[in-house]
Amino acid sequence: MNWTRAFLLSVVLVLLALSVFLVLPFLNYFLLSVFLGFVLMPAQKRLETVMKPGFAAATIVLLASVTIILPLLYVLRVVLVEGTTLLERIQAGELDIAGVEQSLARLTGEPVDLAGTLRAAASDIGPSAFDSILGLVGTVTHTVIGIGLALFLLFYFLRDADTFQQWLRDRLPLPDHVQDELHGEFRNILWAVLLGHVLVAAIQGGIAGIGLVLTGIPNAFFWTAVMVVLSLLPIVGSFLVWGPASAYLFLVNEPVAALALFVYGTIVVGISDDYLRPIVVDHYAQLNPSIIIIGVLGGIYVIGFMGIFFGPIVIGSLKAALDVFHQEHGASL
Repeated sequence: MNWTRAFLLSVVLVLLALSVFLVLPFLNYFLLSVFLGFVLMPAQKRLETVMKPGFAAATIVLLASVTIILPLLYVLRVVLVEGTTLLERIQAGELDIAGVEQSLARLTGEPVDLAGTLRAAASDIGPSAFDSILGLVGTVTHTVIGIGLALFLLFYFLRDADTFQQWLRDRLPLPDHVQDELHGEFRNILWAVLLGHVLVAAIQGGIAGIGLVLTGIPNAFFWTAVMVVLSLLPIVGSFLVWGPASAYLFLVNEPVAALALFVYGTIVVGISDDYLRPIVVDHYAQLNPSIIIIGVLGGIYVIGFMGIFFGPIVIGSLKAALDVFHQEHGASL
């Protein structure tokens, strides 16, 4: 046995484990920088034709901060404000749902105290969500540091992408044609997830949100943000919001608005999921809806927010790696 080789391999594994532990506290921001680096790489290549790689990367990071990061933070702030306002209205009993209670009582034949149930649930949520100012400050501080780290890493990912890719290619014990095939499969999966699921989810959630606004659903912006996230799940998606919203309008004696929202959601929102998603996904990679559902839900639990993007990518990449392995070595098994 080659003891030198074994020792070096042990050192590599120990350092790899330590590196993973060091990255874990900021894993979501590290993955955010990787994600943005992949999306913005075409722009980097274009700018490198007219300026040095460092200046091109700095320009893109600055533009990304202004056009992507800051707007996302603003949207997140608005969503949190609306969500907090909704919670406070429920706790104070200011949410007018008497019509809903009366309709449910007529349907079930039993008295319904929906307002009391919601207030009790909100009271249980409230103390756990807002009882620690220090915890909130710590979260804000961690977020600020994480975003700064993500932008810092994004700069180097863009500037040194070619160097890193060549370094990785030289160290992987795989033939060049296998590496090229894997790289192509991974790239297709990334674009399939980004365009076929994330972009389509944003479009579908936004379209559904227009229906909520037009029919007068309270806190429509908050529910639109919820629908954007839910739209990442094929089949059910935004229906989990606009469906109950239609029922709510019916129960408060607004049958025309309820029917209009239901028809709008079924036809207009449904078309965006039934036609737009398959067209984009099939253009890049064949991803079964089960991969998306398991990837999104499992990714959120294991990774956090960025698991929405990387969960399906990990499972889809496993399928791609197995396909390449079968092509290369399937006949010899």
